[in-house]
Amino acid sequence: MQGSPNVTLVRVEPSTPTDPTVTPRTTEPGHPFNPIAISAVGVPATAFRAEVTLRAGAELDARRVNLYMLALHAACPGEEEVTKWLFVWVTAGHTLRCDAPFASAGGDVVRVPADVAPRAPLHVVLPQPLGGLTFRLRNDGTPLTLTPRGLVLAPASGFSPSKDTQTFRLEMEVTDRHGHNCSGAVTVEVLPSHRPRVTILEPRQDVTVPEGSGPLEVVTQVQASGDNVHYAILSPTVPALFTIDELTGVIRSTGRLEVARVRLLVRAYNALQPADQATATINVTVQGRDRQAPSCVPALYVTQVRETVSPGSTLVTLRCASPAGAEGFLSYALEGPPGSRSRFRMEGPRLQVNTTLDYDSQAMAALGFQLTATVVVTAGGQPPRSTRVPVLVTVTPVNEFPPECPRGLTFTVLETAPFGSVVGYVNGTDRDHPPDSLEYSLEGGSSPAQPFSIDTHSGEIRVVGPLGSPPRTSYRLPVRLTDTHNDLDPANRRSHLCNVAVRLQAVPEPRCTPEVQELWITAGRGSRQPVTHLACWGDPDTAALSYAIVGGNEDGRFRLDGSALSYVPDGLAEPRTFVLLVEVWGGPGAPRRSTVVALVVHVTPRSTTVPASTTARHTTPRKKPLVVTRTEAVWRPPAWFVAVLTVSGVLLLASLSCLARSLVCSRRAPSKLLLAERHRQGPALPRPHRGTTLDLSPSQGAPSARQGARLAPGPAPVPWPHTRGSASTGPINGGGTAAPCRCECCGALRGGLSRRWPCRSPGGGGSPARCPRDPRTAWPCGTRAGGRGRACGGRGGARQAPGRDQAG
Repeated sequence: MQGSPNVTLVRVEPSTPTDPTVTPRTTEPGHPFNPIAISAVGVPATAFRAEVTLRAGAELDARRVNLYMLALHAACPGEEEVTKWLFVWVTAGHTLRCDAPFASAGGDVVRVPADVAPRAPLHVVLPQPLGGLTFRLRNDGTPLTLTPRGLVLAPASGFSPSKDTQTFRLEMEVTDRHGHNCSGAVTVEVLPSHRPRVTILEPRQDVTVPEGSGPLEVVTQVQASGDNVHYAILSPTVPALFTIDELTGVIRSTGRLEVARVRLLVRAYNALQPADQATATINVTVQGRDRQAPSCVPALYVTQVRETVSPGSTLVTLRCASPAGAEGFLSYALEGPPGSRSRFRMEGPRLQVNTTLDYDSQAMAALGFQLTATVVVTAGGQPPRSTRVPVLVTVTPVNEFPPECPRGLTFTVLETAPFGSVVGYVNGTDRDHPPDSLEYSLEGGSSPAQPFSIDTHSGEIRVVGPLGSPPRTSYRLPVRLTDTHNDLDPANRRSHLCNVAVRLQAVPEPRCTPEVQELWITAGRGSRQPVTHLACWGDPDTAALSYAIVGGNEDGRFRLDGSALSYVPDGLAEPRTFVLLVEVWGGPGAPRRSTVVALVVHVTPRSTTVPASTTARHTTPRKKPLVVTRTEAVWRPPAWFVAVLTVSGVLLLASLSCLARSLVCSRRAPSKLLLAERHRQGPALPRPHRGTTLDLSPSQGAPSARQGARLAPGPAPVPWPHTRGSASTGPINGGGTAAPCRCECCGALRGGLSRRWPCRSPGGGGSPARCPRDPRTAWPCGTRAGGRGRACGGRGGARQAPGRDQAG
């Protein structure tokens, strides 16, 4: 082959990923491939290799383009030109990208103060994706530390204090578990610190301690100013005769001291900035002393006293003896902190209380309610010899004062407040220590008449029942405050009763404008069709309102989403008018305050054609809605009225009972009256038997056995009268002829009532007789020529048996 072939990239057709096939797209001019590079293979060059490479900075995204189709055109000298396709598939793989500003040229910038603690975390690098990342520092010569997990730490000795800003740059490489990497940089700017430097107040001290001082006895104290000050003894380290408290700087002995001279070098430094330090020199002289010092009993005094102990009281009397041969006498003095030492005094060997030991004061609380002092007993002689007696007095509390109620115990709560609503807090006080050891209780507990509860420890008052039932405007709650832990004796407790006023705030009904609306809509298509928004507000205006359709929505065509009313089309065939009632209320409490809005909605179907109307429309002014308020009046009579009404009813029933009894006793049965009359007037006429007729004529007189009674069959005769209103027949005594008559008593007085019955002749032959005007006057039953017949009844209501004179 003569010469190298010419291979050119004719075109590139990228394709997007689709499922399940790949669809080619139009040729993309900005493809990510370089021109074809030709290289010879072997010597002499008998074969050539064409390389397809990516352009620098090209980014492949399999989610955007997953296939490139490259058309390669090869032309060899003296041979036929060939065009072939090269398919480059792009598959999704794991890539690691470093985000800005970490991956930018300047890198990420972190600013920290110079007084940060040694090895304190300064910055965390978090490139995406998270997990499985390794960080490596690419540059050296920096005091900062980079952990394999991307955590930048401060130097082990901290930053050196400087007035200028210090800058440190960290160039790092990030690698994931698949071997992909990216790089970036972090610049740490250390700002100068403005905090005060560590300064020792007394850099040189000369201290003398007696020989034989025991372990952990205080020798002296080093004090320094600054931030985060710590102390350490630099020398001597061996032997370690003394130790220093790292935080307070107090130097103590580590064992019993012998006569010696020791020079201590103490360093005070900033724990967060060790370079900020200062040193002090302490010269300690252990001086020998006479071992025959005074001896005292007790050698250590520990006791506890009540805070009410009076000044001048003796706590203890020391019994001390001087060594043999000692000159002079024993003297007693007090040593110790001024706050504790001032509370005592020495009267010879007697330790007495100097001032009031008020347990409830802040000064006593600052001392921890413990007073410490040392009684120094010194014997005369040269050199003086002394003995120290430590004293520890614990002050115990006494419950002296009752709790006090706070001022203005008046709270206001909505009358519709729900269960658990907070009404307020009762913050009682107590002059005894501790001041907050109070318990709260509600006298009478919670009840319908007192629907509140109070937290035992915090004094929080909450609503636990319906308010305003029965209707009222306020409550008065008796709250008892009881102190606890104010005395050494738990049973010694004091309490106080406070009156808390809770006022009920009325909640008005929500208001809507307007209260009656008339709307016209055309039914559309879709799931919902907006109709209107209700303009309602409550008090306060920010209170959330609730809405509900309470009437007129039987088929569920309307929905409410808050204040928005929508219509649900469902194939309405004819125009229809709906009258909806929407209730609006605010708040979850009871009783609920609500109002009702009336909506008149005219719905017209889309397919319904409304004929043109020639009727002129008249505008009628809308009348103001009439609000009807129904008030139910309940009359609750007083107790005295109920008592008077009950007594009056009992008296009325007693009167009616007496009246009925008098009526029953004054009346007698008619049969008893007739029997009494017959017994008084004699035997009556015989009563005819059934089936016989008693024939009486005017000439015959009274019926008797001698005249012969004629018996003839016939209808049943009228029975012989024996009761009131019965008839009596017979001749009238005294001779003459009289027509038989049917006589009834014409008048009688029975129980104070006058009754009259008419007298008629039997068979209707005689004319009716009339009763006299005076009901007490008896009327004759019949007449004869020139005279009157027998009366049918006597005066006074007594009835006379008819026909007695004829029978006699």
